[in-house]
Amino acid sequence: MTKKSKKTHKYCGKKLKSMKFPNFSGQHLMSNKKLLNEIIERANINSSDIVLELGAGKGALTSLLANSAGKVLAVEYDLKFVEILKKKTAQNINTQIIHKDIMKVFLPNEHFVVVSNIPYSITTPIMKMLLNNPSSGFQKGVIVMEKGAAKRFTSKSVKDSYVLAWRMWFDIHYIKDISRNNFSPPPKVDSAMVLITRRKEPIVQKKYYLAFLGLAQYALKQSNAPLDIALRGIFTLPQLKHIKKSLGISNGTPIGSLTNTQWGIVFNTMINYVQRPLWPKVKKK
Repeated sequence: MTKKSKKTHKYCGKKLKSMKFPNFSGQHLMSNKKLLNEIIERANINSSDIVLELGAGKGALTSLLANSAGKVLAVEYDLKFVEILKKKTAQNINTQIIHKDIMKVFLPNEHFVVVSNIPYSITTPIMKMLLNNPSSGFQKGVIVMEKGAAKRFTSKSVKDSYVLAWRMWFDIHYIKDISRNNFSPPPKVDSAMVLITRRKEPIVQKKYYLAFLGLAQYALKQSNAPLDIALRGIFTLPQLKHIKKSLGISNGTPIGSLTNTQWGIVFNTMINYVQRPLWPKVKKK
């Protein structure tokens, strides 16, 4: 790969608004070379990619990323690890070490990829930072996270409105379990590898992000409730009958069991046949 001059990377002007989540200092570091190489292979990085690594630790992934990516932005909060990273990557002119709290990092303006072993305690905030804005430059990612969170983000049934919203713009796949024995020190629970890719054709247009999130929040207040109950107040009875026919579902089908495509049908019915003042508004939590 042609070496590139080292520049200070430009970040976009938006940070994650909520800073109340503590950064996780007791990071569990990966050392299994076979696993590290599999992560790199899954990410399918090339020399034109900007790669953001959140929680770089001692640089086991960072060094491998530097061999493939056009630019690596390695974020680490622990000063001891930062010094190790700087020494380890001193010869990698395409690598920038960022000593900062993960939750205070600015995301790149350009298209970027995320390859990371993220801290358990801020898994959901990190995912929200990456996925809550479908207009961001985030394109794909291979992320190692706590197994329970990975299961929740990729489950066929969905309970969280923000997870459902992510799925309108991104495919989120559970790749494999990762034993706690692959980390030092070993955590109390196992991890998992998750692959995220931006949809070439989104199910919902970006401009409708807030409108869809409002629908998702309203509908998933009781994720096990039948569609008729979950969506009453938005749609008329004839409209609900039409929706069920379009979806090919029975009367008792839980709203949380709808597929991504079916949610797209529900949303399109709302924007086409329901007056805008009746669309559910997003509730800030």
